[in-house]
Amino acid sequence: MPDLSWEDFEKVDMRVGTIVEVHDFPEAKKPAYQLHIDFGSDLGIKKTSAQITSLYEKEELIGTQVIAVINFPKKQIANFMSECLVLGAVNGDEVTLLQPNKPTANGLRIL
Repeated sequence: MPDLSWEDFEKVDMRVGTIVEVHDFPEAKKPAYQLHIDFGSDLGIKKTSAQITSLYEKEELIGTQVIAVINFPKKQIANFMSECLVLGAVNGDEVTLLQPNKPTANGLRIL
């Protein structure tokens, strides 16, 4: 992959958020959940779908903090509009969510 400039990196708006709702997403092509993530009072709650069903149960995700890119354009996935992209380490069908290792205020920017 080509090197990024600092200016390129600064364009990616990554934030900390807390998962507040998780729903099954049977309409997705691959197994996925619909997530509602709270990014704090300035950014609010954003929705996304995530193919994380092989490593995570819905119940354990509630209250989990994650890192997500919030400045991608909205994307229609089946009958659902995704508003952000949750980040994870990908190993085949397994995705391990990227998370802060200590409780962090929702909405804080990652740099």
